[in-house]
Amino acid sequence: MPSSSPRPTFWGTLGPPERAALRERGRDQSFPSRSVLVHEGDSSDHVMIIMAGWAKVSSAASDGHDVVLAVRGPGDLVAESALLSGRRRSATITALGPVLALVLTAERFAAFLERYPAAWQRVSDTFIRRLGDADHRLQAHVSASGGQRLAALLADLAELSAYHRPPGPNGAIEIGPPLSQEELGSWTDTSRETVARSLAVLRRRGLIHTGWRRITVLDVAGLRTYAASDLD
Repeated sequence: MPSSSPRPTFWGTLGPPERAALRERGRDQSFPSRSVLVHEGDSSDHVMIIMAGWAKVSSAASDGHDVVLAVRGPGDLVAESALLSGRRRSATITALGPVLALVLTAERFAAFLERYPAAWQRVSDTFIRRLGDADHRLQAHVSASGGQRLAALLADLAELSAYHRPPGPNGAIEIGPPLSQEELGSWTDTSRETVARSLAVLRRRGLIHTGWRRITVLDVAGLRTYAASDLD
């Protein structure tokens, strides 16, 4: 799961000259909802920066079903691991809604990094942070129940979403990525039925409000308390 304190995005850490240089070297590309930005196992070497919209990162499990690993949103650098490791794509990235991305070839992105070497540290920080998020996910799956994992994930997603759009007047935060119950279950390694039951519990406790592919978090601290409790 993501960390509980979202950091500035890759794009957000860049200054005007760096942003201009990337725009000069790349091209804007629009992706319709549910289209694939990157295929797992592909040998392509381009990188992308999401400028608008949300995408999910997933990988095929041994039984063939997709496991949701993360979400990426506005300002996030994606598909950078193949450039850094020189290996084939390790995951599939799929648009959760319409996505606009700045796309650069590996050669042009490398030329940008050579011209602006300080950006290398930001790429490295992004890569390392994502490895840490993966470790956090594994630890949570060992120590928490499905309902607790879901509550923690919703709290994380609320804080991530608040970074991109301020909360409402009453502090309510609408989660940005439009994830289905099946996708939430895949991310938390639990069934869709467990997700549905857990969402109902969280609604009754006044922690969230739900609609079709829409979850509004009413109490982030309450979700964290629930995630750490034995109430599930």
